[in-house]
Amino acid sequence: MEENKQPKKKLNTKFIIILGALVILGGGYGVYKYLHGLAHEVTDDAQVDSKITPVIPKVSGYIEKILVQDNQMVHKGDTLVVLDQSEFVLKLQESKAALQQAEGQLSVAHANVNTAGVTIGVSEAGAVAATTTIETAKANVEAAKVQVWRTKNDYDRYNKLFQNQSITKQQYEQALAAKETAERQLQVANAQLAATAKQAQATSKQVNTSKAQSDVSKAQIKVAEAAINQYKTNIENAELYLSYTYVIAAEDGQLSKINLQPGQLVQAGQSLFNIVNTKQIYVTANYKETQLEKIRVGQEAIIKVDAYPHHEFKAKVTSLSPATGAKFALLPPDNASGNFVKTVQRLPIKIEFTDEKDEMLKLIRPGMNVEADILLKSNTTEK
Repeated sequence: MEENKQPKKKLNTKFIIILGALVILGGGYGVYKYLHGLAHEVTDDAQVDSKITPVIPKVSGYIEKILVQDNQMVHKGDTLVVLDQSEFVLKLQESKAALQQAEGQLSVAHANVNTAGVTIGVSEAGAVAATTTIETAKANVEAAKVQVWRTKNDYDRYNKLFQNQSITKQQYEQALAAKETAERQLQVANAQLAATAKQAQATSKQVNTSKAQSDVSKAQIKVAEAAINQYKTNIENAELYLSYTYVIAAEDGQLSKINLQPGQLVQAGQSLFNIVNTKQIYVTANYKETQLEKIRVGQEAIIKVDAYPHHEFKAKVTSLSPATGAKFALLPPDNASGNFVKTVQRLPIKIEFTDEKDEMLKLIRPGMNVEADILLKSNTTEK
């Protein structure tokens, strides 16, 4: 029986060549990626970031003027929005009027103190004079008493002599008249002493009253001075609030879209729009925790921006976040209860651009997607 002899198929030379080339290329690419992975850590979970400052008014009010436009560049201290100032101007005028009134009250209190001082001086002088007058009146009373005693003794002698008809009636009447005159003078002296005492008492009361008025006026001075300090503080506060009607830029940057209209009511603390600092941009790269073993602060990095894929930006690692992104979430995951599924976490890393002369940096905007490539074998500042 004859065996069917089939011719052996010859291998296609082209196929072998192509297969070999693919194997070589694949192996070469695999080796390249392996070696590249030893010296690089790459992630495309990265974005351009910058400081974004909200523009917030410090007082409530109606918008009077809007002095800027969408996307406008501004400088720190520029006036952006002006609020209606009518209410704040009135409060300032009210505080100034109150200050003038308090200063008038202070002047009146000082005048009262001066007047009370003069009155006290006059009253004290009157009191001294009254004291002297009292002493004189007392001396007059004593002198009158002596005169009454002398004339009474003379009258008694002359009365006995007249009874014995040893003297004339005229002499007797003279002695009687002298006694009665001395008695009347004693009464007058006592009346003068009483009047002088009352006058001295009144003068003393006037002195006390003047001193009390002086004390009241001095207290009024302190009250007026305190009121003046309070109204000065009110004026400073009113001027401060008046200055808040000018909403100014807190820093240099570019404005976002402005959704405001004149006459619109805005509240204190309300975010009106934002200022984006386009000169101090950086990259926030979210690396997996499995990529962090060799990443250190100070390592160089290459940034590729999706918008400009053919340009490489020089940068370096400046800091690592103190916690993973999940920990800063509104509802961080809690793996302490229920079933646990391990999820690879990502840690935000801050990467700053180093080539300030790169003109392409002016085209980058916060929020753009980038690819971050950290060079693991570059110099570091943290071991």
